[in-house]
Amino acid sequence: MSKKVSPTCVFENERVTFKSYINEFTPELYKEFDSKAEKIGLHSKIDDLLTGKKVNYTEGLAAWHPKYRKEAMINENDNGVYDPFDTGTDYDKGIKLLELYDLCMSSKNIVTIGIGGSFEGPKMLLEALEASLNHDPLDTFGGKRKYMFITGSDLAEFQIKTKGLNPKDTLFFISSKSFTTEETITILKEAISFSSDMNRFIAITANKSEAKKYNINNVIEFDKEIGGRYSIWSDISVLIKWLTPYAFGGFIEGGRQADNDLKNNESYLKFVKYLAYSDIWLHNYKNRNSRAVLSYIWGWRSFPDYIQQLEMESLGKQPSKDSEFNNTGQIIFGGYGPTAQHSYFQLLHQGTQDVCVDIIVCKNDEKSLAYAQAITQSKLLSQGTEDLKGQDRINGDIPTNLFLTNFTNTLYDDSFKGPSLLHELGYLIATWEHRTYITAAMLGINPFDQFGVNAGKIYTKKYLADKD
Repeated sequence: MSKKVSPTCVFENERVTFKSYINEFTPELYKEFDSKAEKIGLHSKIDDLLTGKKVNYTEGLAAWHPKYRKEAMINENDNGVYDPFDTGTDYDKGIKLLELYDLCMSSKNIVTIGIGGSFEGPKMLLEALEASLNHDPLDTFGGKRKYMFITGSDLAEFQIKTKGLNPKDTLFFISSKSFTTEETITILKEAISFSSDMNRFIAITANKSEAKKYNINNVIEFDKEIGGRYSIWSDISVLIKWLTPYAFGGFIEGGRQADNDLKNNESYLKFVKYLAYSDIWLHNYKNRNSRAVLSYIWGWRSFPDYIQQLEMESLGKQPSKDSEFNNTGQIIFGGYGPTAQHSYFQLLHQGTQDVCVDIIVCKNDEKSLAYAQAITQSKLLSQGTEDLKGQDRINGDIPTNLFLTNFTNTLYDDSFKGPSLLHELGYLIATWEHRTYITAAMLGINPFDQFGVNAGKIYTKKYLADKD
């Protein structure tokens, strides 16, 4: 390779080490962006988010995902285990939750129906758990419990995934904030045809009245102030809360730590601002309109899909008339790193597209192939090599961010007196939310609405109505 190049930004704590290789984004450029941030009152906007003020200004709502992290009931007398049954003084609700928990634990097959954040979040958490624990959490069926996630509008997906399942052993979670999403309702109707026992359906929604229209009496509610792509912190993830409350407690603690760092840790704030500022600069001044997010952690293989929705739905807006920036959100794509190396890495290394790259890897085992691949690829992408000439020459000038996590399979970690499993994932997701929020603030756009998505729903309904 070429001579060693120092990263342009470094941040490190007990959970993550971040190194950025964006050679042209100088300290002077950072200061320019920070001056712009001061003019728009960025710190005040961050406080508004963390204190629950109405930051979703087009819909007149707060964004309560930080509030959910802050107020989640963590039992400090039980090694920091999350309490999934805390309902305050609403004892009837608590009893109902226990009944639904028993129903879930006695079901051999668990099917989650949802789309967007209602699908991506719980699926990613379960994958992370399965990869970490190497067994089915709290499995009472000798490793034979099945988990399925169904999304989309093609009924073949439902038919294939439920083939051979006994309706009497199958529990359905119907996850939808509005409970009006066409894809989810279409699959729900198919599920009702499959299993007529409505006691085996649990709705997770912010719109209880809509769920009742389908004769679903088992309803778990969350607040309308929780956006779908931020709902992973809510009861959308109730399955994970029930399966492993200690792991979900770690996830919440990770997000909570990121929120506290955003408010109280100047080094962390600078790190997140660096991510946001450089994203905007690369897109607006270097025409780098796409970014690959690559996970070299098998349990986090769906992390890029989750981030794709988080960023593109939050930042995919028209530019603000008051902003100097014409380009808003980047195109986000990506996947599991080792697989990506044998598909689109050829374009990254020798193609003519101007892209950026984020790489996530576990730094616990520096001798593993996955770690070696992540480190080597990050260096080749950002620095290139002098050894390859002619047709073998690679680009070597791609802006690259490297996230090294202290991923661990242990359940508890004495360093912060709480559950460790999923802590790093919670910390990284909340950090990415902060990155997205600061980017939106700098661009003068609202990261909490999605009117473009709504347009697709409206015109699909009109099309179907015309076919009747």
